[in-house]
Amino acid sequence: MAAIFRREFSSYFTSPIGYIYLTVFYFFSGMFFNSVVTANSTDVTPVFSSLFLILLILIPLLTMRLLSEEKKQKTDQLLLTSPVSLSGLVYGKFLAAFCIYAMGIAVTLVYSVILAGFASPQWMVVAGNILGALLLGFAMISIGLFISSLTENQMIAAVGSFAAMLFIWLMDAFTSLISVKWISEVLLSISFMARYSEFTSGILNLSNVLYFLSVGVIFNFLTVRVLEKRRWS
Repeated sequence: MAAIFRREFSSYFTSPIGYIYLTVFYFFSGMFFNSVVTANSTDVTPVFSSLFLILLILIPLLTMRLLSEEKKQKTDQLLLTSPVSLSGLVYGKFLAAFCIYAMGIAVTLVYSVILAGFASPQWMVVAGNILGALLLGFAMISIGLFISSLTENQMIAAVGSFAAMLFIWLMDAFTSLISVKWISEVLLSISFMARYSEFTSGILNLSNVLYFLSVGVIFNFLTVRVLEKRRWS
């Protein structure tokens, strides 16, 4: 798994993807932070709340090539027959993408330190926001990786991942349009945005932590099953 991780992580910087991702992320997060500063606020919550929309586009960029490119270049056959376990292969690629994602999120801690020079941020709220953002990325990257395993076309993987992220974002809106109460409650219970907003409000709920971790593990498991089926086909 370590070898897969190193190979995949370095590939983000031997191609433009890693630079584009971090540049766009830093640019927009910087804009959101600037709006906080100009409002004379010490609350970084609006930065994290706004980031959800940017991640709809950026996470598909991170995950689109992880497995689809291997399939297109036929290098997946080498990986599938290598001594590396399929779970090691999946988690090596997953962790590489997650580390790039975390490098983006890390800048929000810098913003909080800058604010501390002028006032006293609520550090527990800051920690909750960062934890929520990391858990959100954990789940969304696993979904993008799963979609990447289903096709050999990077653009299809990117569009499919974006559609999935968009559906996740709109799920809250769907709940208000559905008159059947139990369906609305089910959608609300699995809504990423509803659970993420609790983190951005400084509410640390163990069920939300377990939910995002479970989604990540489940979709990585499904990705392993897709590769396992391909190995024996």
